[in-house]
Amino acid sequence: MSKSKQILRRLKMCALACCTLPLMMMENSFAQEAFELRPAVNASASDRLQLVSDRRVPSQQIPRGTLLQWSYGTHFSGGPDFDAPLVTDRPDFTEASSTVGRGVAQLELGYTYTVDREDGMRNQSHSFPETLLRYGVLADWFEFRAALNYAEERTPFSASGGAEDLYLGAKIGLTPQECLLPEMAIIPQMWVPTGDDDLTADEVLPGVNWIYGWELNDWLSTAGSTQFNRSLDDNSQSAYTEWAQSWTLAYSISNRVGAYTEWFALFPHSGDAVKPEHYFNGGFTYLLNNDVQWDIRAGVGLNGAADDYFLGTGLSLRFH
Repeated sequence: MSKSKQILRRLKMCALACCTLPLMMMENSFAQEAFELRPAVNASASDRLQLVSDRRVPSQQIPRGTLLQWSYGTHFSGGPDFDAPLVTDRPDFTEASSTVGRGVAQLELGYTYTVDREDGMRNQSHSFPETLLRYGVLADWFEFRAALNYAEERTPFSASGGAEDLYLGAKIGLTPQECLLPEMAIIPQMWVPTGDDDLTADEVLPGVNWIYGWELNDWLSTAGSTQFNRSLDDNSQSAYTEWAQSWTLAYSISNRVGAYTEWFALFPHSGDAVKPEHYFNGGFTYLLNNDVQWDIRAGVGLNGAADDYFLGTGLSLRFH
């Protein structure tokens, strides 16, 4: 065979190898991907999220913890973590920026004692059981909410009490935290006139609550909330819009003990006789286990229109 024919034959063999080698690699890749997808079906939530981070499972196959994400191509890592301790809305004023997760029920209960001195009189009020039911439906990022409470107020000359209006709402987990961009949730909410005559508003009071939070490190996190609600003046019964703003710092002291400090305020937008109220409060939480948490709290009013001080305690339970 001539030298030119040998060179031509070698070129043909190289071309054939170049064409078939990528096909063989793709076939092996598909086989390996199919093999790695099978164990992901029965894997735990944390294992499945790890598979996503390793780029072995498309993120579309993992249940979304949030409705949206900050950047294209990232996986939906936000939302509830069933292997971690429960995250509660109480005892602070700022709600949690995460949801409980689909199929999970969380019951939060509490009691608050409040004292306010006005015109030389000492008024006391009791609030219990502050029942809040949170239940995840449809998706991990959607949570149904309902709250019932009984209030009692005592003055030197009178005493009154009864059931307050029913609270209904839905928390929607919007985004996970991504670097400086916060984990966010929004709560469309309303109070339905079901309470006793002395405490009911006799009309539906709608509102919306926007929550945003950041986990700064292993022991410190921060969050805030901004909400607008329709409200009624207790004296004139005239309606107005109330703006509420809060900011909280949460500290992890140990695996079981946590603490927080918080400022929150209520600002009437169009209530002529209603004044802004500012508060500072703090408290501690104790985990009995991952699904049970006990809390205590105390707070003081920062201006004349606010209550003088309040004390409270509560218990939260998660069922899943």
